[in-house]
Amino acid sequence: MKRNIILLLILLLFFPAAVLAEESYTFDAAEIEKKPYHLGGYAELRPVLNVLDKDAALYKLQYYQDPRSTLMEWNGRFQLEGSYEKGIGSVFVKTNTDLRYSTFANGSERTAIFDGYGSLKPSPSWKFEVGKKTLKWGKGYAWNPVNFIDRPKDPYDPDLPIEGYIMATMDYIRSFDGPLKTFSFTPVIVPVYDHINDDFGVNNRINAAGKVYLLLYDTDLDFIFAADGSRTTRMGMDFSRNITTSFEIHGELAYIKDYQQPFLDNAGALQSRTQNVVSGLIGIRHLTTFDLTTILEYYHNGMGYSADDMKNYYSYIRQGYNRYQNTGNDQMLNVAQNLATGGYGRLSPMEDYLQLRLSQKEPFDILYFTPAVTVMFNLDDRSYNITPEFLYTGITNLELRLRAGFIRGSRDTEFGEKANDYRFEFRAGYYF
Repeated sequence: MKRNIILLLILLLFFPAAVLAEESYTFDAAEIEKKPYHLGGYAELRPVLNVLDKDAALYKLQYYQDPRSTLMEWNGRFQLEGSYEKGIGSVFVKTNTDLRYSTFANGSERTAIFDGYGSLKPSPSWKFEVGKKTLKWGKGYAWNPVNFIDRPKDPYDPDLPIEGYIMATMDYIRSFDGPLKTFSFTPVIVPVYDHINDDFGVNNRINAAGKVYLLLYDTDLDFIFAADGSRTTRMGMDFSRNITTSFEIHGELAYIKDYQQPFLDNAGALQSRTQNVVSGLIGIRHLTTFDLTTILEYYHNGMGYSADDMKNYYSYIRQGYNRYQNTGNDQMLNVAQNLATGGYGRLSPMEDYLQLRLSQKEPFDILYFTPAVTVMFNLDDRSYNITPEFLYTGITNLELRLRAGFIRGSRDTEFGEKANDYRFEFRAGYYF
């Protein structure tokens, strides 16, 4: 009897605890198992107010038929992305839809596949990919002169997504003991035909390129080439090294053979010159103990125009504008527009630039708040652009950013001849 009572007490003491423990620590392997698929997206609303400069050459070029003091834009972006992985294979797709309406032009919409490719990874050392993708070669923040395959990114907003090209790539990677820790080789094939990468260069070409990567003495090194095809032969290298845990230095050097550059001479006649050019970048990135990030980069654009070249272009626009005012003939302005879609209209059309970016995470203990300022300085004509911004991420999956742009420069300088003096932008982006 006494033995039965003791057994009963043990059951009463431990059985409830066992039940509670079972309820508290229920384990379901399905909850932590990696899913073979991923679905997500991003939606953005971005209104922009431009305060225009009526005396600027590019204002006269863009708004000669519809003069105005301000321009209001309503921009939207919607992205969907998904991936599926099974065994050694996987697929990834990202679509992008841009919507735009302004008080100057009718609304527009463009939907494109930014990325859409399949991958096979038969071993940790080998990977094969075919489809539309971006390579993101180069170590620079604002510019990448060695990125011979991708579309150029926006130096004023380098994190914006970029549409890829259709290509086939292979990656071979191997690790070692010793000073050389990692070696990889990435050959790339880019076809260019009607409706296939037809904005890459000359049609009916198969373009070959490649990159060799080395992790040597704790320094990242890339050696990059692009053979003659739709574009002329290009070679380059880049590097990145952490001097300390909070201080990094990086650089790029690119050589482009037989680059053809259209230009306007002093008389306003359209000419073309062919030359071998060198572009380069050197930069640093530093993080302080109080979370201030500094990025400083110098960029030399060997494909850029000199200050005299740009003066000739701005003079040609003014002559065309005066002719239009007097006769209604806008032929010269149409020529200038065509040149703008080429070299003169690039985001960094001249030769030498300096960019400084400062961003401070959560100053004064204001959670989820990051102010920043970016200064883009044209060393050739001493004009510049200052962009302060404020980023708030305190709401789950939502980013709120307010930016302004203040452009300064005399006549016949890059920023002095921009169509706007000021720019104010608000961006609300939601990830799902």
